[in-house]
Amino acid sequence: MASFSLTPIEPLEVEIRGIGQYAPAETVEEMVSFLVSEWPDKTKPGFHSALARSIDAMVMAAEPSAARVAFVDAAHAAGMHVLPDDMAEIRKAS
Repeated sequence: MASFSLTPIEPLEVEIRGIGQYAPAETVEEMVSFLVSEWPDKTKPGFHSALARSIDAMVMAAEPSAARVAFVDAAHAAGMHVLPDDMAEIRKAS
């Protein structure tokens, strides 16, 4: 049986299931799952880049941190907040 190791990232929570409803991700594979199965608008800027960089990270062709940055950029383009990245912005707004 082949072993499968997950690709860790700096943990994040993305507001993907509606305003104020955050889902956690701790691996590149979890980000890919969000991108392919739950992403609200796959036509927004950054979606394809986030997916490509995440796949590259899964096969060790890119750094997981680069995949995370692309995911956060795509989430912002789609109007979603990402924690902890957006904590300062959220605090200012409240």
